[in-house]
Amino acid sequence: MDRNLVLAIALSMGVLLFWDIFISGPQREAFEAARQEAVQEAAETVESDGAQDVAGITGVRAEAPEETISLEQALAQSPGRVPIRTDDLTGSINLVGGRLDDLSLTQYRQTIEPDSPIIRLLTPRDAAHGHYVQLGWIAAGDAGQTAVWSVEDGAVLTPETPVTLTRSQGDFVYEKTISVDEKYMFAIEQTVRNAGGEAQTLTPYALVIQRGIPEEFKGWAILHEGPIGVIGKILYERKYKKLAKNPEREVAENGVGGWVGITNKYWLAAVVPPQEEEMNATLDNIGTADKPIFRATYALPERSLAAGETLTLTSHIFGGPKDVDVLKSYEAKPDDGGLGVTDFDKAVDWGRYEYWMTRPIFYTLNFFGDLTGNFGVAILILTLIVKALLFPIANKGFESMAKMKKLQPEVESLRKRYADDKMKMQQEMMALYKKEKMNPLAGCLPLLIQMPIFFALYKTLFVTIEMRHEPFILWIKDLSAPDPTTIFNLFGLLPWDPTAVPVIGAFLGIGVLPLLMGVSMWFQTKLNPPPTDPVQAQVFAMLPFVFVFIFAPFAAGLVLYWFWNTFLGILQQWFIMKRNGVSVDWGERLPFLKSKKAPAPGE
Repeated sequence: MDRNLVLAIALSMGVLLFWDIFISGPQREAFEAARQEAVQEAAETVESDGAQDVAGITGVRAEAPEETISLEQALAQSPGRVPIRTDDLTGSINLVGGRLDDLSLTQYRQTIEPDSPIIRLLTPRDAAHGHYVQLGWIAAGDAGQTAVWSVEDGAVLTPETPVTLTRSQGDFVYEKTISVDEKYMFAIEQTVRNAGGEAQTLTPYALVIQRGIPEEFKGWAILHEGPIGVIGKILYERKYKKLAKNPEREVAENGVGGWVGITNKYWLAAVVPPQEEEMNATLDNIGTADKPIFRATYALPERSLAAGETLTLTSHIFGGPKDVDVLKSYEAKPDDGGLGVTDFDKAVDWGRYEYWMTRPIFYTLNFFGDLTGNFGVAILILTLIVKALLFPIANKGFESMAKMKKLQPEVESLRKRYADDKMKMQQEMMALYKKEKMNPLAGCLPLLIQMPIFFALYKTLFVTIEMRHEPFILWIKDLSAPDPTTIFNLFGLLPWDPTAVPVIGAFLGIGVLPLLMGVSMWFQTKLNPPPTDPVQAQVFAMLPFVFVFIFAPFAAGLVLYWFWNTFLGILQQWFIMKRNGVSVDWGERLPFLKSKKAPAPGE
């Protein structure tokens, strides 16, 4: 049995290595090559966005530059910029088009290192992967996207000092007053006056542009990244990859209230119309499959402006992290200090079907994380709550295991008696289970019930920014990232990174938490009755070792949950076994714990 177990483990490792060398490895290389090619194309080619319009209204373009330039050059070539300075934001407003195209988040960094660069959200149109937001009026087929605005000298946008941009074109005099709150929402009050002698019509619009797929994009199946919006009461999403390959999969809908934007894993740039207005919205790719230009836009109903008349409209722009508390604060009604934005927290990818689990898990973690100041402790508390809720069902499962363990001698007797007649043996065993009023599959219930919770927690840890860069204790500095230690460099004592080893590096990042989880799972298997089939018994004995490798690259918070859940399960199962009269002889289950008898005289 020991030899077969070793062979089974070796075979499993061989399968994992084979998979990495011939399947996963080539797929990763192909994806990286495609990403690098896309980045190179974005940096070297000449692009043209074409003349596609916003929601069917001619004139609104998202024209690409003749050639891309560096970020510094793009910022420097603007005829003028208005600095943005708040506690959470830094950047500037481009006077060309009055667009918001330079925005960074001062409270978030790219890594956990304190001197790591801060997160840049928006970049100018002329830079590689230009990502910007613009809103205005369509008048006589012109959206004023390249018009140059004026501003008084020394103007700086802060929460205390709004700025006012002005320009004139044809019969219209435009004014745009921009303010920003203490977080991430900009309010844009647009005023237009008809200085001509005849009535004119105008259409308000807003758009968010992302040229190309961002360099940090990983293509996670579990996560939405790309154009997104709530139009009316319905959430619409289009992923970068799918929309790039098939531009015909655009969204073109209308509804009262909502918002549209472009989102990445943790960040969102969105435009928010007045919530009582009906908007025509589109989420589309106005580029090509090779050179996509993603766009989220809306247009409001046409306005008629009599000669000498003035019209004012207030809209909003959000640029920041998808912090659930912040998003919910903007959902609140104006009487409660919010803006009444419809379903703004749906910018977080809760899942179309699993949201009924991911949201409660998040709010529980967030509550205890704020209460204790440590999201690792919050995960431990969440595990206790889940254990308490599932206690009755888990008890039935563990009681069934205990009865199975108690019946093990009779089962072994049946196996020996009918060793040559497998069918008869199965019939007698089922008769025994029926006589004892037990279901041999009931012991699987605790694990089966845990799996949806496990997946929901996995998704919650993965998509919510609240867990990003949150430490636990000692070496765990980021619960949303894998355990940074590895047994193959003696947990940091040796000065090399085993995960950088070609081909097998992904399997060498086995840290302390995955090892603890594997050990706890191994202990738990020793409490369970062994399967009657020897092959199944070997497979079950091997599973804890396999799970160590599987869980090694997962978020530390997820591994912490599984380890703590398994540890509590061991205690619960041991208690139930004792209560059902099943002896728990650890020396019998774990030979290395057996006490050594003193040799008899003469031995």
